[in-house]
Amino acid sequence: MTDVTILGGGIFGLSIAWACLGRGARVRVIERRGIGAGASGGIVGALAPHVPENWNDKKQFQFDSLIAALDWWPEVEAVSGLATGYQRTGRLQPVPDARQLELAHARAENAKTLWKGNAAWEVTPVTGAGWEPPSPTSSLIRDTLSAHIHPRKAVKALARAVEMKGGEIVIGDGDRQGQIIHATGYEGLLEDAKSLGKPFGNGVKGQALLLGFDAEPEAPQLFADALHIVPHGDGTVAIGSTSEREFDDPCATDAQLDEVHARAVKAFPVLNDAPIVARWAGIRPRAKSRAPVLGAHPVHEGEFIANGGFKIGFGMAPKVGEVMADLVLEGRDAIPASFRPEASLT
Repeated sequence: MTDVTILGGGIFGLSIAWACLGRGARVRVIERRGIGAGASGGIVGALAPHVPENWNDKKQFQFDSLIAALDWWPEVEAVSGLATGYQRTGRLQPVPDARQLELAHARAENAKTLWKGNAAWEVTPVTGAGWEPPSPTSSLIRDTLSAHIHPRKAVKALARAVEMKGGEIVIGDGDRQGQIIHATGYEGLLEDAKSLGKPFGNGVKGQALLLGFDAEPEAPQLFADALHIVPHGDGTVAIGSTSEREFDDPCATDAQLDEVHARAVKAFPVLNDAPIVARWAGIRPRAKSRAPVLGAHPVHEGEFIANGGFKIGFGMAPKVGEVMADLVLEGRDAIPASFRPEASLT
């Protein structure tokens, strides 16, 4: 017998499986295509916090999850024997003008209170080192909370860890027993919207690329011109990504990715001669509320939903697994109001 059946083998589905196994539940994951077949099989993996201001439940949830990740992902690696690419090495951002510099200093003070000494947000001078973004003000924002991961490797490691803990993973069709959790990505959101007869969520295409560049050990991720530059530990650097509401082919890369590459090289000249190793495209699930959707399923009575990880799924994963296991196995509801399905139905 199975206590919990999870539909979907992406980051949300696997993180919930991992948390439920940790509570002693018998777990089955049913994935139609393959582990990480959707957006969770991407290549960028920037785990970055919200800015420390206008604090709310969503920002606190993400902060708690990023803090938890420091132990969570190493445990996954230890159990699975596979690398996830997780490193908490911080992030550097340029400060474009005097107004933004003033704002950065204010946020640095806010972080001292909001982040409670667990991480820092600070303004530092440009050093002239190769691995940092140019800055018009000669100042950089450095935070020590940001981390990065290799999504494609991480979901494979998490799936292996689930199996090592006794969980069952079925590719294709399988029996649904016990509590049912739908973690079915953008296709699930579209199916739910059709059943509800109203907007609920959709898919947003993202394109990214890998460059052959061996950054220095413990190099931070970089962010400028709305681009994430993520140094992986395997001699590659990921750049992403586009956000496309309209698209014809969900898996094709095109001239929009060429533009991303050009912007990245302009913002970070150190990457100018780095060869392109791989190009990737996928569809990320975006709920109408833009927040994750967690809780009672709005269509399937008596069942649950965990979807809408749009851009922040990996950063939210440890906490998503925890609160969904609380809800499904113990009846304890610690889900923020802005994450509930109702928030995407109004």
